[in-house]
Amino acid sequence: MATLLLTFNKAGAQELQARVMVIASQVGTKVDKKVFVSLQNALTNFLNQRKWSKDIYQQNEKINCSFVINLTTAGDNNVYGGSLTVQAARPVFNSNYQSPLINYMDDDFAFRYVEFQTIDFNDNRVSGNDPLASNLTAVLAYYVYMILGLDGDSFALKGGEPYFQKAQNIVTNAPDSRELIGWKAFDGRRNRYWLMENLTNTRYTLIHDAMYGYFRQGLDQFYEKEASARKGVLAALQQLNTLNSDIPNTMFVNFFFQSRSQELARMFKKSPPEEKNQALDILSRLDISNANYYKQELK
Repeated sequence: MATLLLTFNKAGAQELQARVMVIASQVGTKVDKKVFVSLQNALTNFLNQRKWSKDIYQQNEKINCSFVINLTTAGDNNVYGGSLTVQAARPVFNSNYQSPLINYMDDDFAFRYVEFQTIDFNDNRVSGNDPLASNLTAVLAYYVYMILGLDGDSFALKGGEPYFQKAQNIVTNAPDSRELIGWKAFDGRRNRYWLMENLTNTRYTLIHDAMYGYFRQGLDQFYEKEASARKGVLAALQQLNTLNSDIPNTMFVNFFFQSRSQELARMFKKSPPEEKNQALDILSRLDISNANYYKQELK
């Protein structure tokens, strides 16, 4: 069966320029595929037309992001399950380059959807009347606040704090059902709960310092001050290394390095030998899955 893969990109957005894709090739033939077209269209409107913050975003300031829902199960009573992949990037000053803020696959996405049902979210009634129906927008809203928070952190020190608090509110009041996984600490070590915990617990304050340093004191300075920009990036990596040494297996460290290896290798390829070796040492420890790539590129 051919994959159902449709893309909508709406004008009139608020903070986001979001693309939604629903892939439904694995759910069989018992569900009319028009349901997924309706779902995709409704979620695109929900993400792009809802006002998520008090800030005013100009058209060129909106955050480019994508939400890819890959459905693998279609159960009784209009309940679906699968994964959600969220990606977002922010522009680097004085360039056409977009640096990733998030590239994360959530494997525990379950929800109820009836075609043409109202798609809405209320921060004060996260769980709603039907946990499975509410989980659809609760999960999406959670990742919207994560995107806004990470974007805020990348422009101002702890600039994302208000949005991380909103994400924490969703986790605290998340829909509760035996079919729903990812909102609780005991659901695993890498899920919505732990990402929120890393970004709101003061034990991990170095995360926010590193985010600000990496983007504002690093990437954004490359056009005018390449050498000092690399030092800013290296300082941010050293902060993450300190965090990882103090609190091993912190979820955010792995989260941060998703889809970032080429960016980092390009930055340090022209470094002086001592700086290059420092970067290689840290990157090989923090981003283990790409250690051989760094060794090849930074030799």
